[in-house]
Amino acid sequence: MSEAKTVSPAGKFVWCEWMGDNVKAAADFYAHIVGWNAKDSAMPGARPYTVLSAGGYGVGGMMTIPPEAKAMGVRSCWTGYIWVEDVDAAAAKVTAAGGSVMRPGADIPGVGRFAVVADPQGAGFMLFRDAGGNPPPPPAPNTPGLVGWRELHAGDGAAAFAFYSGLFGWTKRQAMDMGAMGVYQLFGFAGGDSDYGGVMTRMQQMPAPMWLYYFNVPAIDAAAERVRANGGKIANGPIEVPGGHWIVQGFDPEGALFALVAPKR
Repeated sequence: MSEAKTVSPAGKFVWCEWMGDNVKAAADFYAHIVGWNAKDSAMPGARPYTVLSAGGYGVGGMMTIPPEAKAMGVRSCWTGYIWVEDVDAAAAKVTAAGGSVMRPGADIPGVGRFAVVADPQGAGFMLFRDAGGNPPPPPAPNTPGLVGWRELHAGDGAAAFAFYSGLFGWTKRQAMDMGAMGVYQLFGFAGGDSDYGGVMTRMQQMPAPMWLYYFNVPAIDAAAERVRANGGKIANGPIEVPGGHWIVQGFDPEGALFALVAPKR
């Protein structure tokens, strides 16, 4: 599970965001599991926001679920931000391809512009363009604390891949036949030589189409034990995946689904 360096960040996940009810408790949980540092980022007139970092590199953030989102039934979850050159143009492409825009493009002063969207099957994600131009290059892909893998559990894997490929230029790499579980389609970037994530048709236990994010940890067994010891639950794993990595999938204390990936047990 590695990522090739590309000239432009366009089409890449550049931020991961947790929304829930108790940010402080969630930040403490993930600090024990992944090793993130959490720092409040107070901006005048903005909602409270906590920034997560690994070794000084910003990985993601945390915030309470906005009242309007809670009224729509949004529960604790992780969401990814995909970098685009033009947020509003990308949002228009989302709707033209059958997706939906839940929140049109809006500016975060001094940070950038974002929009909340969903693919045609209902999996949500963010479009983002930072205010300063291209984001800084991330550390090595296997660095602990970074998002090491992204995985779409789609209503229809083939149709979903066509949507994202048309929107972001993602390219097909190896397709793995998982038998009763269907085809697991790896994807990368045009001109790249590494895998960046995977797309599959969701299993019945997945309640709805969604993106799942895998956070890097040094060793999977110790990390899984930390999940249990700090009030989380392991739903699946440890499992060895192609390439020699190990994964677990689990729920944090508020029920948000997340996953971990490590180079060893």
